[in-house]
Amino acid sequence: MSVNAKDGASIGLGPDTAAEDGAAPEADRIGPLGRALALLDVFAAAGRPLRFADVHRASPLPKATLHRLLHQLEAEGMLMREPGGQHWRLGLRLIRLAHAAWEGASLVEAARPVLDRLAAELGATIHLAALDGSDVLYLDKRHAGPSLRLFSRPGRVGPAYCTGVGKAMLAALPAPARAAAVARQRFERHTPHTITSQGRLDQELAQIAARGHAVDDEEHEAGVVCVAAPIVGARGTLLGALSVTTTTRLLPLAELERHAPTLRSAAAEIARAADMQLIGS
Repeated sequence: MSVNAKDGASIGLGPDTAAEDGAAPEADRIGPLGRALALLDVFAAAGRPLRFADVHRASPLPKATLHRLLHQLEAEGMLMREPGGQHWRLGLRLIRLAHAAWEGASLVEAARPVLDRLAAELGATIHLAALDGSDVLYLDKRHAGPSLRLFSRPGRVGPAYCTGVGKAMLAALPAPARAAAVARQRFERHTPHTITSQGRLDQELAQIAARGHAVDDEEHEAGVVCVAAPIVGARGTLLGALSVTTTTRLLPLAELERHAPTLRSAAAEIARAADMQLIGS
């Protein structure tokens, strides 16, 4: 069986619809992986978040099969739900699998000149990150000043509850999505300063939301501090986060935090550029 994507391409959806939908014999050989990839192609062709009804119209799969496949892909990080839970979109795990393909995507592309400028201006390491489920996915990074050995690198996934970018993004989520993401955190102690309880994290996220930026005071890596700001689009959609990172040996957190207004301004600049790219695409 095939599905017509937005551009008219025919996409095979595989065997378990053959008996119910009269699928062609050649489609029977596609298998579950082919159906999953074909469903991802439907989202890619649409170029926007889709409701279940939208996906069902584009797919010959029975509703029960489609529900199961959507939830399986979501569980694997290949799809993710928008705030509110009514729309799905392609998941950030796809970025980990093919980071090179992400180089031209809107957020990374929009952020590139800002990252370059900030690294030169602040003389520190600058990170760009997004939420991958309840974790942090590092998308891009710039170095300036002394070379630092850090956990972060593009394509790597880290915890949200004890990193500056992670806490900045959690605090910027709508309340229901924030509560769900916080509930999924695995509170492991990385340093003596790591947050290890949901109650303490909730208190800090409220403070972050009020002031507009987060800090990491040696919570994930000993001797490493950072200040981070969320990147929020025009419609209030969380796009990612931006951070400036250094070591306590080079600069105390109190002095690093003086760059918070610059970071918030840069995050807003990236959001505007990303929004403009989406409008123009």
